[in-house]
Amino acid sequence: MSTTRALALAQVMAHCGGSPSAATSFIARAVAADPRDPEPYSALENLRRELPAEVTAVVATANTIGPMLARAYLSFVDGDMDEAAMSLGTITGYQPDVPWASAPWFGDERFLGAVTPAAVAEATMRIRDYDRDLDTDAVRECLAPWFRAIEAVCERHADPDAMARMAILLRVSGRTDASFALCDRADAVRRVMFTEVVRAGTWRHVGNRAEAAAAFRRALALDPANWSLYLDLADLAAEEGDFAEAATQATRGEELEPDDVTMRAAAAAYRARSTGSAADLDTLTELAPQVPEPYRLTLIDYAYARGT
Repeated sequence: MSTTRALALAQVMAHCGGSPSAATSFIARAVAADPRDPEPYSALENLRRELPAEVTAVVATANTIGPMLARAYLSFVDGDMDEAAMSLGTITGYQPDVPWASAPWFGDERFLGAVTPAAVAEATMRIRDYDRDLDTDAVRECLAPWFRAIEAVCERHADPDAMARMAILLRVSGRTDASFALCDRADAVRRVMFTEVVRAGTWRHVGNRAEAAAAFRRALALDPANWSLYLDLADLAAEEGDFAEAATQATRGEELEPDDVTMRAAAAAYRARSTGSAADLDTLTELAPQVPEPYRLTLIDYAYARGT
């Protein structure tokens, strides 16, 4: 559908059809056809100017592409740059193969100069919410404005926690060197546990378990009471086939958090594999139904030496 036709239908739906929601959906189609075209964004502003109460109601309950797009752009118009970023992050996550962030407003200095690192970090997490494949050349091209936004906000305000969260998007989109570099920049500001966790995840992503384990240990040095880090170390040891070490690490985690079902199940599975303990196998059997897949099956396979 051409932009002209989509915008014409939006006008019909807004005034003759009596459906501002349908009108915003047609405008969204026009934006998707070419996110760089300013005309559909002007149509959104005009629609709100003509039907302010109706469009406000549509945006307030936004949960589909059209209303979410309206929320993103109109938030920008209203100066709420954080909401604009987060709404566009949701849209991008749902359809990462559409260059939504190529919108003129997204690269505008008014946006890049005001949006907070925390909001951009949250937006990048939302991009990952739908579990789409982001590691393709086509998607990376669509995400390029997000990468530029990350650079801009980090240059303006280096927030280590936000930078670490942004580094995850760089990792999952195949830009592992940039992910490591952003973690290093975060460390230069202030070392925090989560940066090491993200760095460990990136090392794991590229297949280097030794470096991943070293990063998790550095994370533990920064937060010794974090039981989940022991679980990460246990899983890495199990992947290496060192079930004695896996049992040791998991047991330490279990001592710190004896009420977490997944932690207890992992500790039981790794001890069972390491020592042959029937009691631990019984514990795993009892807890397994409460452990989410696919981790549940992984623990059962480890405990019973299946496929390893």
